[in-house]
Amino acid sequence: MKIATIIVRVLLGLMFVVFGSNIFLHFIPMPPMPASLATDFSKALMESHYIYVVGLLQVVGGLLLLVGRFVALGLTLLGPVIVNILLFHCFLETSGLPMALIVSALALFLLWRHRSHFAGLVKP
Repeated sequence: MKIATIIVRVLLGLMFVVFGSNIFLHFIPMPPMPASLATDFSKALMESHYIYVVGLLQVVGGLLLLVGRFVALGLTLLGPVIVNILLFHCFLETSGLPMALIVSALALFLLWRHRSHFAGLVKP
């Protein structure tokens, strides 16, 4: 199980570092999106520069997962981003829902493996 945890941690960390870096560096070409609520939402994020905060959280959280020293902090930073990715694909753009579910499952697996670090949040 330790090897599976390392594989999931590195895979999730790489995904967030790559896609978070793409927000700043634009090395993955994006096709034009048709007019929809998802396009309006994305446009609002980009024009308000809020997307840079999301990108920074993705890069920092992904790097923390890759380093493996502060995994709980990385998961804490990535948690809201993952929830937003999942909700975006549930309600606005369902074509990316399978990948959002996979990312959510990987994050939940890591959260379960590091549950001792979060035990204080649920203690009465």
